[in-house]
Amino acid sequence: MTLYPTPKFIHHGAVDGVTGSCHEYRLSDDYGLLIDCGLFQGAEVSNSGSAGKPQIDFAIGHIRALIVTHVHIDHVGRIPYLLAAGFSGPIYCTQASAVLLPLVLEDAVKMGISRDPTLINGVLARLRRQLVPCDFNRWLALPELAGAAPMLRFQHAGHILGSAYVELKHNTPLKKGYKTVFSGDLGAPYAPLLPAPKAPYAADEVVIESTYGDRLHDDRRSRIKRLEQVLLHSLKDNGTVLFPAFSIGRTQELLYELEAIIHRLRGQKIHQHLKWDELQIIVDSPLAARFNQAYSELKPYWDNEAKSRLKQGRHPLSFEQLHTIDDHAQHQALVQFLAQSRQPAIVIAASGMCEGGRVVNYLKALLSDSAHQVVFVGYQARGTLGAAIQQYGPKGGYVDIDGERIAIAAEIITLSGYSAHADKTGLVNFVSRMHKVPDRVRIVHGDNGAKQALQQALAVYVKDVVISV
Repeated sequence: MTLYPTPKFIHHGAVDGVTGSCHEYRLSDDYGLLIDCGLFQGAEVSNSGSAGKPQIDFAIGHIRALIVTHVHIDHVGRIPYLLAAGFSGPIYCTQASAVLLPLVLEDAVKMGISRDPTLINGVLARLRRQLVPCDFNRWLALPELAGAAPMLRFQHAGHILGSAYVELKHNTPLKKGYKTVFSGDLGAPYAPLLPAPKAPYAADEVVIESTYGDRLHDDRRSRIKRLEQVLLHSLKDNGTVLFPAFSIGRTQELLYELEAIIHRLRGQKIHQHLKWDELQIIVDSPLAARFNQAYSELKPYWDNEAKSRLKQGRHPLSFEQLHTIDDHAQHQALVQFLAQSRQPAIVIAASGMCEGGRVVNYLKALLSDSAHQVVFVGYQARGTLGAAIQQYGPKGGYVDIDGERIAIAAEIITLSGYSAHADKTGLVNFVSRMHKVPDRVRIVHGDNGAKQALQQALAVYVKDVVISV
């Protein structure tokens, strides 16, 4: 088994957009590692041109292990298909991700493949057999490769609970201890609940995401203030403020900051007939409720700020004004009630890009009424319903949902600084603050403008910055 002089990179997703993350790291003809195995969303497609029919359209006989950076569906959604294709190797992830991943994939199988309990339980049983939960900041030996001694280490990425960037270290014919870093999705500094990411000490190559490579975010204090102002503005009409949000990560972030606003302003009035501590906050997603419970059980992985709130007797993910909707009949009744009554409420519902899930029913019922607001706090990929609403809503346009044309009269608001992704400064700092900057940076996971902007910015620090294809 002859080692390559330098490792090869083959991308099976997230090079023409921001979804479908799946990167192959090849050390020899017979030895490869997969970093993530995610679904494509919206208009983004696989190499075979397919988004609607997920598949593993690449050889896997030489793949010795899968390494998961975090459990968002665009990074893990193809894992059931990978298992079905015959992959039986170890699946490495952090301890927290090992708790969350079965929840994500159970839902993914139900939504995209089958609701047959036997099939679902079979996928989950196999997943659990192959999972290898790992501690942060500890080197772990990967499947053996003669002469290479490959090793893996996870470091905090600050994107969602359990998220990590990956350090891979191995020998090559030209260098002992060759190191490559895969960023996964890097988080913004000071994200709620999460330790902030720190730059690696050194690397020979870095594969870095570029989702917001052409943009800067507001600081956290500014965005919390802006969230408060949006709520004050939106609730004056006694309508529903709808947040499309992914069940994991963004929902918990929103709840954390809504609890902080309510705690600080309790007793004060939003308007004449409504106080902050009377405001109803509804999470309409069984999956999000399960994630909230899992997040609560994973308190040891929270950051110091969140732990200090617990010591004060506060419960950032389980407070008095918070209500969870579980069964479908309750959901349908609530949609109709809010559409007809104009009862002031905040609703958080999945999916974050409006590509399915309960949020679609809210949009069908509420979009045509100017009393309501839809607030986007996450990236909307090309071709998604969320992107269409974001584009045409402010112009008084329309969207088609389930074959029905719906005029957009509701106010459409984008809180652009409210992101779980690092912005341009954060991405540049990840590389420039390394003690030894890499010889090469490969840019993935972004639209063309974001990639090019980040390439220009990184070229100040790194000689060879390439946009992966």
